[in-house]
Amino acid sequence: MLGRLGWSAFPLHDPIPLVASLVVAITLIATLLWTWRAGHFPYLWREWATSVDHKRIGVMYCALAGVMLLRGFSDALLMRSQQALAYNAPGYLEPDHYAQIFSAHGTIMIFFVAMPFMIGLINFAVPLQLGVRDVAFPTLNSVSFWLTATGALLVNISLFVGEFAKTGWVIYPPLSELRFSPGVGVDYYLWAIQISGLGTLLTGVNFVTTILKTRAPGMGYWRMPMFCWTSLATSLLIVAAFPILTAALGMLTLDRYLGFHFFTNEAGGNAMMFVNLFWAWGHPEVYILILPAFGVFSEVVATFSGKRLFGYRSMVIATLAIFLLSFLVWLHHFFTMGAGADVNGFFGVTTMIIAVPTGVKVFNWLFTMYGGRLRFTTAMLWSVGFMVTFVIGGMTGVLLAVPPADFQLHNSVFLVAHFHNVIIGGVLFGAFAGVNYWFPKAFGFRLDETWGKRSFWLWITGFYVAFMPLYWLGLDGMTRRLVRYDVPEWHVWLLVAGGGALLILGGIACQIVQLVVSIRHRDALRDATGDPWDGRTLEWSTSSPPPEFNYAMLPRVDGENAYWSMKRRAEAEAARPDYEDIELPRNSATGFVCAFFATLMGFALVWHIWWLLGLGFLGAWATFVVFAWRDEEHRVIPAVEVATIDRAHRAAARKAAA
Repeated sequence: MLGRLGWSAFPLHDPIPLVASLVVAITLIATLLWTWRAGHFPYLWREWATSVDHKRIGVMYCALAGVMLLRGFSDALLMRSQQALAYNAPGYLEPDHYAQIFSAHGTIMIFFVAMPFMIGLINFAVPLQLGVRDVAFPTLNSVSFWLTATGALLVNISLFVGEFAKTGWVIYPPLSELRFSPGVGVDYYLWAIQISGLGTLLTGVNFVTTILKTRAPGMGYWRMPMFCWTSLATSLLIVAAFPILTAALGMLTLDRYLGFHFFTNEAGGNAMMFVNLFWAWGHPEVYILILPAFGVFSEVVATFSGKRLFGYRSMVIATLAIFLLSFLVWLHHFFTMGAGADVNGFFGVTTMIIAVPTGVKVFNWLFTMYGGRLRFTTAMLWSVGFMVTFVIGGMTGVLLAVPPADFQLHNSVFLVAHFHNVIIGGVLFGAFAGVNYWFPKAFGFRLDETWGKRSFWLWITGFYVAFMPLYWLGLDGMTRRLVRYDVPEWHVWLLVAGGGALLILGGIACQIVQLVVSIRHRDALRDATGDPWDGRTLEWSTSSPPPEFNYAMLPRVDGENAYWSMKRRAEAEAARPDYEDIELPRNSATGFVCAFFATLMGFALVWHIWWLLGLGFLGAWATFVVFAWRDEEHRVIPAVEVATIDRAHRAAARKAAA
């Protein structure tokens, strides 16, 4: 009846996951009870859970990423504290539990923190920057978000029902095959990533279509904001790369569930082929994450330098070069495979070449800042901190691109330091810059700058204290994933790294305080103009927060930095549009309901509960049938209501400017 699920699946005799499960359960129940007693459920269902508005979906992506950041960082604290205590001692984590923690940390941070942050910013900002009212497929956008949330939920369920993978986040065979991982941990990974990966793939299709087909009148490709270009490249990478991951995980699933032998060497398979497929997706994935961050930094640097972005066309060409070259570098992740000098040399050279367009971007940002009227807001601090940190990470990446050097450093914590140097210094700093930059556009008030700057300094200091020692430890021979060690020279550096993790914890705490203080003082931080930063792109021409239809009349674009040009010609105030009725898609529960049934199906597949799998499949099929046969797809906002909303924004902006 319940397949493999039994009492042994619950951590009743393991205090750490048991206490963590109880804390999570109590927090969740308390939150639901408070929401119910406060009467917020109808509002949350109507305005958020069933929304197809790209802005709200973008906010929900970022909120999901923020929650999962807390979850993933808690794993990082556990690992750092274990290694600080594990010199000639067992520490406080069992090896099996430690293996689950470092697998969960990598999986959560890549798939459910970095990806949702970037996709959330793309969802929120790109349609506004393009001067359109929504994405090409609004309901599909909602489905994409809720499928991502399903994957995150399945990973968290493994905390207290069963276990998570003990293989690392890359789940290489043969360790991930049924023979060596007979438990449900790898299955949780497979179904969480397959379901969330489907949502990501749909997002890629949606934004490729949106950017290529639904721009404002007059906005040609060479007039698109830089963030739109990097979002287009990211979306194309998603469409091209995620099917590779889907295929690789699908074959591993067939190995585990039906006894296939794609990756079992003794039965004619090839485990190394999984590694090739995984990194053929995995290195484009690095650029799926970093390219939107590059776009954020381009917008932030230009705005807070008070200048047009230097070398716009070279930035576009560099973005497209990174897009193409990202598919030619994957083998540098395993130079030690034994492919031969010619193959290793080719991929080493391509890895060095891909640093060139990245360097072009860094120099263009510096030239944009040169001679500008710099304003060091929180978003600008994150951008400057990124430039320094990411350049260091890039240089260590070029070092690892040299095959003989990689032979020495492969599987050492030097690689861990490099990877975090790029992902934290690039992706997370970009996410934090984007959140601080677009927060007033999303909610109508700015984030508190004092607490924002405190969080920045704690984060960047903590990062260097936590990860610079790992470069030295890697050079000294410390390998990854050690649960205990007996080398006295390593101990002091791991204590220092643990202190850095505590500083980062302080940075996260400051970000939480920043949000709370900003909400409490929102009246003082209110943005009535819609343009708190003196912005250059179209999103700043509408109110903060924007109306659900974004623009009363679609803007007409006649050059780069569309809104900057409008302000210079005072068109924003002079225009008196002829208002018309606006059609918008209706809210839909399709995404939420699909996610509910996808969760049932994923859980059933993990535990082999076949009747629950059939029930979930029928529910998902019925949901799509109902959606396909619905009669009313749009609702109309009358021209009178559009005029009232738009004129109120214009009046508030004039009053604030005066």
